[in-house]
Amino acid sequence: MQPKSVSLIVTTYNWPKALELVLLSVKAQSILPNQVIIADDGSKQETRKLIEHYQQSFPVPLIHSWQEDLGFRASRSRNLAIAKNSSDYIIMIDGDMVLHRHFIRDHKRIAKPSHFVQGRRVILTQQLTDKLFENKNINVPFLSSNVKNKLNAICCPSLSTALSPLLTKKSHQSIRSCNLAAWHKDIMQINGFNEDFIGWGREDSEFVVRLLNNNIVRQDLRFGGVAYHLYHNENSRNNLNDNDQRLELAIKNQVCYCEHGLSQHLATINQCSEVTHD
Repeated sequence: MQPKSVSLIVTTYNWPKALELVLLSVKAQSILPNQVIIADDGSKQETRKLIEHYQQSFPVPLIHSWQEDLGFRASRSRNLAIAKNSSDYIIMIDGDMVLHRHFIRDHKRIAKPSHFVQGRRVILTQQLTDKLFENKNINVPFLSSNVKNKLNAICCPSLSTALSPLLTKKSHQSIRSCNLAAWHKDIMQINGFNEDFIGWGREDSEFVVRLLNNNIVRQDLRFGGVAYHLYHNENSRNNLNDNDQRLELAIKNQVCYCEHGLSQHLATINQCSEVTHD
């Protein structure tokens, strides 16, 4: 059963030229999402101005969800964006992932109830990334030597249907929220991302651990849902030891729900709606 409506959530932080390529690739989709929500972890004015520019002509609602820059708070940023969602299915990507034109189509095709989907990424070199920026180009040459792990760049529905179930992992291993999708009701059930995770890393794995503990089944998407990862320097990995410990506790205790998650933002939005209505 394909979802009736799909939201694309794009995380970003102070890299507007990458976000622009992402938005251009969204506009070029063969099947558009119903809305796009930018989960902004405290970017400055340049990003806001870019989004406002694209909002004027974007083919679907383009929503800017922003929070103050108080360090790396990806969990809270995603929860704020999810709280603004109005679709029954959510696809999450990072703001450095340029999408193949059939990205949304492929995610919709593979979606099924009580499953979440882990997609993959194609690694681009700095040389090719710089060239894409220079030309504002979203067409990545498959045969280029600057396209790494080329298997991940293959888009073939028949191969995807046949091989994705066979190549699906059964655990939280190799989880990357740069290309991840789930039903909105399943995200609500686990209370979204755990905001106790501060700093880079493991918040996406712990999110998936809770999905798995709620009997939401993993489905890997192969040979479809292609997304090209723009080159950048690695993020700082401060707090990783603390986040590793939080992840291990969630696994050990078979945690199904987080206390500091999505629900607090839903309550705030409902209160604002009531004030506006009055």
